[in-house]
Amino acid sequence: MADTLIKIDSLVKRYGELIALDHLALEIKQGEVFGLLGPNGSGKTTTINCLLSLLSYDKGTIKIFGKDMSPTAYDIKRDIGVIMQNVAVYDELTVQENIDYFCGLYITDKTQRGQYVEDAIKFVGLEDFRKFRPKKLSGGLLRRLNIACGIAHKPKLIILDEPTVAVDPQSRNKILEGIEELNRNGATIIYTSHYMEEVEQICTRIAIMDKGKKIAEGTKEELTAMIKNTETIKVTLHELPDAVLSEISALPHVYSTDFTDETLTVSCSGGKHNLIRVLEVLQNHDMHIGRVTTEQPTLNDVFLEITGKALRDKEE
Repeated sequence: MADTLIKIDSLVKRYGELIALDHLALEIKQGEVFGLLGPNGSGKTTTINCLLSLLSYDKGTIKIFGKDMSPTAYDIKRDIGVIMQNVAVYDELTVQENIDYFCGLYITDKTQRGQYVEDAIKFVGLEDFRKFRPKKLSGGLLRRLNIACGIAHKPKLIILDEPTVAVDPQSRNKILEGIEELNRNGATIIYTSHYMEEVEQICTRIAIMDKGKKIAEGTKEELTAMIKNTETIKVTLHELPDAVLSEISALPHVYSTDFTDETLTVSCSGGKHNLIRVLEVLQNHDMHIGRVTTEQPTLNDVFLEITGKALRDKEE
């Protein structure tokens, strides 16, 4: 079993009457890509800031690499890389100079630093932009630069907070592939995102937070097993009499049905032959069946059922 890299126990953070973190407990193993999910205001950013000792807290303990974390724990901090949502680079410096500056905060040997900077430039695919200043870069390239500055010193623990916000699909794929490669190379990753499909793609274990508490934790499969919905069936039909809809609603394991815009949606809980039963009813009544799909629950379904909220606001 992998060693525990981070252990947060009974963490409490208050802002006056507001409890931002309510006895939060998290344990992250070495080598994981750990997804931290939650709606706005759930406590994700507060957790990360406490983890990095950027915020004091009222109660609890935080251990990283088996040691107590504190504002002066520089031996711990030098093995951590942080890439926050807001891009933090210097406009006056070129791509290469930015990466060299941030790497130099940790690596003092000039020869080693030069190699690390070159590795980081190649890793994020900025070889052709090394002499560009940040204002000349597209949003996607700027995100890559931000990541390079955070990982150039080859940290053991990397925290990525919304690293793909407002980037094009090609840059997003490049970033996600890079995160997976960092993990294969030995880094433990903490990843927050409002894009559920990213979390499903790269995270080995996931915690869902709401109102400062951890309300669910596990692999994607373990989380989806927690909710009522196990299968959603959709069938395109020109018409569907109420009597036929009622018959489908009465089938075993069916807990919800809807017929809107010529689409029958059937939500099931458990069972192995739900689709066959639904189609049998429709065929018995000579319904003209169009497109048929069946879907397993996603992390988004889990999130909605557990928190009652959408992870990403429509306007974002």
